[in-house]
Amino acid sequence: MSAYLDTIRYELHAYKVMTERAVAQVGDEQLYWKPDDEANSIAIIMQHMAGNMESRWTDFLMTDGEKDWWDRDGEFIDGHLARGKLMEVWEAGWATCLAAINGLSDDDLQKTVTIRDEEYTVMGAIQRQLAHYAYHVGQITWVARSLVGPGWQTLSVARNR
Repeated sequence: MSAYLDTIRYELHAYKVMTERAVAQVGDEQLYWKPDDEANSIAIIMQHMAGNMESRWTDFLMTDGEKDWWDRDGEFIDGHLARGKLMEVWEAGWATCLAAINGLSDDDLQKTVTIRDEEYTVMGAIQRQLAHYAYHVGQITWVARSLVGPGWQTLSVARNR
């Protein structure tokens, strides 16, 4: 099973790096661009991911992933954080997530945890979060790619190569 945890670490790291490479290509104001009032900007999605990581992975094996102190709705309010502050929030979320993952053993994978009062195996909860993060990384990448246009530096294998 350690191969599973190694794979999860690899995938999480890849999502983090992909997002950071996409974000590095947009200007500061583009971090806050939204196609309409109901949409989320890159910055808002990053704030949400970081907050979700803090809530889900703090005391992961011991407490419900939906913490009382988590202000999920507040993450969707555009506070126009400076890029540096946004990246601090981002890094803090990832640090919490990766510390929790790194602290798991194969024996933990079949244990039960709760998220919003719903029980999951640890493996199931990890898969749930991995899918959630992949969804948001895709959103961030698509918005960044759209904003950058022809100058975009691909994050994976470029077409016809």
